[in-house]
Amino acid sequence: MRILLTLLLILFASLQYRLWFGSNNLPENWQLQQKIDAQQVSNNQLEQRNQLLLEEIADLRGGIEAVEERARNELGMIKPNEQFFRVIPSPTAAP
Repeated sequence: MRILLTLLLILFASLQYRLWFGSNNLPENWQLQQKIDAQQVSNNQLEQRNQLLLEEIADLRGGIEAVEERARNELGMIKPNEQFFRVIPSPTAAP
């Protein structure tokens, strides 16, 4: 009986060693899980960005209004017979 108990304790100790210090151990597993979680957060942010870009592409392909709005905002486009006014706020005086 004593030999069996000793054998079981040795087996248990070797399994614990592999669990904590061997290859693919628990601390390494926890670090990899943290990296996976961080990568999933990054992937979700990139998927949201891609979705916004796809919506913008569909909007640009779908109608002339989006193209016109972008040209007005980014390129300063004005139509014939339109007047362009730039409003510059006056600097406020400090009391």
